[in-house]
Amino acid sequence: MNDYERIEKAIHFIRENYQQQPELSEVAHHVHLSPFHFQRMFKEWAGVTPKKFLQFISVEHAKELLQQNLTLEDVSFETGLSGTGRLHDLFISIEGMTPGEFKNDGENLVIHYSFAETPFGDVLIASTQKGICHISFVQSRREEFELLKGHFRKASFLQKTDLLQQNALQIFKEDWSDLSKIKLHLKASPFQIKVWETLLKIPFGSVASYSTIAHSIHLPNASRAVGTAVAANPVAFLIPCHRVIKSSGVLGGYHWGNDRKTAIIGWEAAKIFGEN
Repeated sequence: MNDYERIEKAIHFIRENYQQQPELSEVAHHVHLSPFHFQRMFKEWAGVTPKKFLQFISVEHAKELLQQNLTLEDVSFETGLSGTGRLHDLFISIEGMTPGEFKNDGENLVIHYSFAETPFGDVLIASTQKGICHISFVQSRREEFELLKGHFRKASFLQKTDLLQQNALQIFKEDWSDLSKIKLHLKASPFQIKVWETLLKIPFGSVASYSTIAHSIHLPNASRAVGTAVAANPVAFLIPCHRVIKSSGVLGGYHWGNDRKTAIIGWEAAKIFGEN
């Protein structure tokens, strides 16, 4: 197992045994490491100890974050992905595909794709000439690539890392101050675009509920439709669907796994509120 796979396994164990508040030694034993090596590896990954990280992923912490973020209107688009002084000047433009492109399943599109490592596991990232069209966490590279091709059945694919991808992958680094302008080229309905634009306004390290997002787009009865649009997000982490939880404070589901969602929320909270 690589470091993230051990972290993911540890987080799953913590989530399954949360009520027992497992000791460091128990979690370390579960991932076949000594307590000393596990604590050191975990702190290198998250920036905080496993004990403090557990606080960041608890339901009560999620509720506190939710209460601090009841509305999205007050969060500017320019700082939608910002949470610290080092996190600024990230502007994301969404340029939806034309109706013709949508209908034709990507005909005449050339899509570059590559695989990359992130703190939360490998990703498949893809781009067109206009921008990033896909980011997904990977279990099987072959299967994930087949899923990508299924979204653009008539497109041409070339395994290549381009500048658009390199810029977008900077989102996973701790220092975001050098990010260039990132463009997204998405196959989506106007409603999905509206929801995804709203997700971009949830600050780094915070969460929002489906209901809050529905009110923000002036469709207060559309929570279920919002949930469907959130689940359809094709650009993992960059469009932060992981920051959407239930109104009760329960984290809820995630297309790429609840353990990964828990890890990302805790990691972001640790960057904002954790140890230096």
